[in-house]
Amino acid sequence: METKDIEALIRKFALQNAYKHGSVPQAGAVTGKLLGTHPELKPHAKELMPLVQKVLAEVGKMSPEEVKSQLGESAPELIEELHARKEARRGLPPLDLAGLKPGQKVTLRIAPNPNGPPSLGNARGIIVNAEYAKTYDGVFIMRFDDTDPAIKKPMLEAYRWYVDQAQWLGCPPDKVVIASDNLPRYYEYAERLIELGKAYVCTCEAEAFHALKESGQACCHRDASPIENLKLWKQMLAGGFEEKGAVLRIKTDIKHVDPALRDWVAFRIVREPHPRTGAQYLVWPMLDFESAMEDHFLGVTHIIRGKDLMKTADKQRYVYRYLGWEYPKVYHWGRVRLLGFGKFSTSVMKKGIEAGEFTGWDDPRLPTVAALKRRGFEPEAIRNVMIAMGVTETDIEFSMDTLYAENRKIVDPKANRYFFVHDPVALRVDGAPATVAKAPLHPQDPARGFREIPVPASPEILLARSDAEAVKPEDVIRLKDLYNVRITCAEPLCGEYAGNDIAVLKRGAKIVHWAPIDGVTTRVVGPEGEYHGVAEPGVRDELNNVVQFERFAFVRIDTIDGVVLAYYTHP
Repeated sequence: METKDIEALIRKFALQNAYKHGSVPQAGAVTGKLLGTHPELKPHAKELMPLVQKVLAEVGKMSPEEVKSQLGESAPELIEELHARKEARRGLPPLDLAGLKPGQKVTLRIAPNPNGPPSLGNARGIIVNAEYAKTYDGVFIMRFDDTDPAIKKPMLEAYRWYVDQAQWLGCPPDKVVIASDNLPRYYEYAERLIELGKAYVCTCEAEAFHALKESGQACCHRDASPIENLKLWKQMLAGGFEEKGAVLRIKTDIKHVDPALRDWVAFRIVREPHPRTGAQYLVWPMLDFESAMEDHFLGVTHIIRGKDLMKTADKQRYVYRYLGWEYPKVYHWGRVRLLGFGKFSTSVMKKGIEAGEFTGWDDPRLPTVAALKRRGFEPEAIRNVMIAMGVTETDIEFSMDTLYAENRKIVDPKANRYFFVHDPVALRVDGAPATVAKAPLHPQDPARGFREIPVPASPEILLARSDAEAVKPEDVIRLKDLYNVRITCAEPLCGEYAGNDIAVLKRGAKIVHWAPIDGVTTRVVGPEGEYHGVAEPGVRDELNNVVQFERFAFVRIDTIDGVVLAYYTHP
């Protein structure tokens, strides 16, 4: 590529950046966009810097009106791109890009412990981090923080579940990292910190050290020499201590105003085998240390974490300062209280599944991504709701009704309609002619066609018990898209054909949904329980689709094997 062409690209991206922020264009963002769209230029990044600086200086002198005018003339598509991203990013505040180095990409990560599948809370982290990465042409990393083989023992299946369900959510990670693969590297930096005199092996009993720490006093091991500590560290690695017999502590300020930050534990001994590495390792990093290492190794520029982890950054900054590293920018968000589900931790869900209380991780009563997928939720709806929550330290109460409303906007135009009667009761209709009921597949889309339901002469028709119990002799009802019936007796329920004139509706006749006597036995599984009934035969053609059972709910047809199994989506 010739220099003039490269300069033209730099100018376009500089104009876009200036237009976006209403200020002098940022060198890191412009260079990152250039190298991201033209990776063949990466080997020449240093050579390009004088050219980038020259263009930035020229664009930086322009007024906002001149920037908009020139960008509109040379690259109007970049204005459209910004507007599209702004709409996609609604609810998300801009990231602070100050301090990014030339060519450095915005890099974010989601760091789950794979001791179960992603929950709705995990989906928020996946979606928001991925959305920011898309917005800034950055990198989205999925890192499995699986270094607790005892208390939060990883499930081998969960690694795949996270990646697959992130892809289903429309947020495929650019890179997948597994922390348990990297223990030798953590050991290397632990030794470096020991050699620097910034970490030491402590063999105090936990209660004794806690008492010292609370009073701001150092333990007897704190001032041991690096040589002595390295010897004890090697002893830890070789299995020379029992569990809780020794830990490696990061030396901080033993009199820090916050006791939680005083000489925190970086490594402990765990003899429980790891599902991936077996008994290969006995010394495992605590999350604060492992996460600090990986965020640096992976070039993470921005971290979004719960406000309950605010002290994590304060702990990790000690390590970064000792090693001469620059700490990422951190954003915190408040807790989300999920209304309608109660308290479901991964451990509680796992125990419920093992006890047979739940059918699996995709049981509709559970707040997992797998359950929402099986119930027929659209990933776009989940993304929209999570992005709209934003990133704020304020605690949020989240009602599933919000997700229902967003999903309804998407599925309502697509879902075909069918009759379904819950807890059916037979209605004999005397004197009715043989006919074929014709009902639209979708009331707002006539082009989609009709369902045709053959109905024999003087048939038995199935009504929902709630409708059957609401009628009495002499009432006239309108069987939707079929004909009118005058009720003649209540037990057993029977009636007589009363014509097909819809004028009965003006005289107070009620429209009642129904199903043919030879319909499909259907079981609907939902968060509140199960519903048993009969649906019209056409649902057999809707395997894996979301349909609307009229006057009942949207459901996803899950299996068709004699009995149709449907999962309740939402009203």
